[in-house]
Amino acid sequence: MYGAVFGDIIGSWYEWHNVKSEDFELFPREARFTDDSVLTVAVADSILNMDDKSPRKCYAQYFRTYYNRYPHAGFGQMFIDWAESDSLRVQKSYGNGAAMRVSAIGWAFDDEDTIKKHVSESCYYTHHHREAIKCAQAVALAVYYARKGLDKTDIKHRLADEYKISFVPLDDIREGYQFDSRSLYSVPPAIEAFFEGDNFESCIRKAISIGGDSDTIAAITGGIAEAYYKEIPGHIVSKGKLILDSGLKRVLNQFEEKYKA
Repeated sequence: MYGAVFGDIIGSWYEWHNVKSEDFELFPREARFTDDSVLTVAVADSILNMDDKSPRKCYAQYFRTYYNRYPHAGFGQMFIDWAESDSLRVQKSYGNGAAMRVSAIGWAFDDEDTIKKHVSESCYYTHHHREAIKCAQAVALAVYYARKGLDKTDIKHRLADEYKISFVPLDDIREGYQFDSRSLYSVPPAIEAFFEGDNFESCIRKAISIGGDSDTIAAITGGIAEAYYKEIPGHIVSKGKLILDSGLKRVLNQFEEKYKA
């Protein structure tokens, strides 16, 4: 869970100041948590408090609650319009906002069908689009496969077969890669960064090195990498936690105590 959040924090500055190298400062003084972290925690909080509630309405309720708590975290205008509307209307966004927040689903549930169902329910009101759902399911399943101990080759083959995703080496796209939040443009490179990395930090550096929507890409990569490597380097944990507020850390700690242990 913290892996996705730390990826977001590290990438927050570089979303607006893209780098095309793995040699960069992990935590510039401008680094902060963004809507990616806020909604990642919202999903975790939803799961902790779902009980017998309708999953889709529970996820939507917590998305709105967390938006109201952190309205200046950097939400996109489409999400803001939805969160501030009087009704739970359905939006057909194909953006990567659904994929960046689902790592908790990959941790909390222990079979593929349940994970797919919960991802779909979490997308229902905000990303009611086949592309967004497909990519979000791929991320949650990657987290699930990683924490279950599958090797990277097996994870890649399963995702490619299930979702017909092409994973292109980062060196082949880095030079011309630009900002585009569409799911099929930004989610496969985020997962590829995990495949190419040698450890948690290496995965994050590779994710940010392509440029584009750096905070979201690194959040996706970080969520999977944490599940695979089982730990995050202490220097990243200590600096990252200083940037988070107590409310976000409380939920993250509660979630990890219940599911990650």
